[in-house]
Amino acid sequence: MTISTVNVNGLRAAARKGFVEWLAATDADVVCLQETRAERSQLSEAVIAPRGWHVALAPAAAKGRAGVALFSREEPGAVRVGFGAAEFEDAGRYIEADLGGVAVASLYLPSGEVGTRRQEEKERFMEAFLPYLVRRRAEVEAQGRELVVCGDWNIAHREIDLKNWRSNRKTSGFLPEERAWLSRVLEEAGYVDVVRSLYPEQEGPYSWWTYRGKAFDNDAGWRIDYQVATPGLAARAKVARVERAESYDRRWSDHAPVTVCYAPA
Repeated sequence: MTISTVNVNGLRAAARKGFVEWLAATDADVVCLQETRAERSQLSEAVIAPRGWHVALAPAAAKGRAGVALFSREEPGAVRVGFGAAEFEDAGRYIEADLGGVAVASLYLPSGEVGTRRQEEKERFMEAFLPYLVRRRAEVEAQGRELVVCGDWNIAHREIDLKNWRSNRKTSGFLPEERAWLSRVLEEAGYVDVVRSLYPEQEGPYSWWTYRGKAFDNDAGWRIDYQVATPGLAARAKVARVERAESYDRRWSDHAPVTVCYAPA
């Protein structure tokens, strides 16, 4: 199974800039999208009903915000939206589908901004989401299955996960408490950061670059897009890549797809 995840920064805009062509060319079996910012009725047939794909969309109740989606070549056995927290049930932040022996989820964790309500929202989300991850891992493993949570986690975990870490120590996405929370996901809850497990000391590979300045050209990015998996599935990961655009003008999002190939069980 090959899984890709990417924050599209608006699915309608991404479709105009090259997402449709990328989807037609990808060898992925599952594609997880975040920040779709669109209702089903606002999307073209090429996006919402592409040949050979089953599409599950979870838009946010707040128009033009958030939104997650799953594209799979196999028809899902079941699809679940939300993770049981009432505040985020229709926030377009989480969708999970059963695909054979693997449950695949698309996550868009709030981005936050220090000193604002957005950061408070991010903190509430993290507080509610960690217990879900603990519970869900126990459920899927009891069934002899696996789980991978793909998406924009909006946290750079280690110093090697962003280029300019020294100047971002007080910035949302690299705050000590956020990094500690992600450590709890990996240590207490027992999940594995799949890309980091394959490339333990590599800088990056970055998956997001601001549109401001020369960040993309200078590769001054952040690694905030992850595939976080139960240990059994993580052990089957063979290779991972960030599908960085060849040049600034060929980008269809400020993020790049993060793609992992997993061996069969």
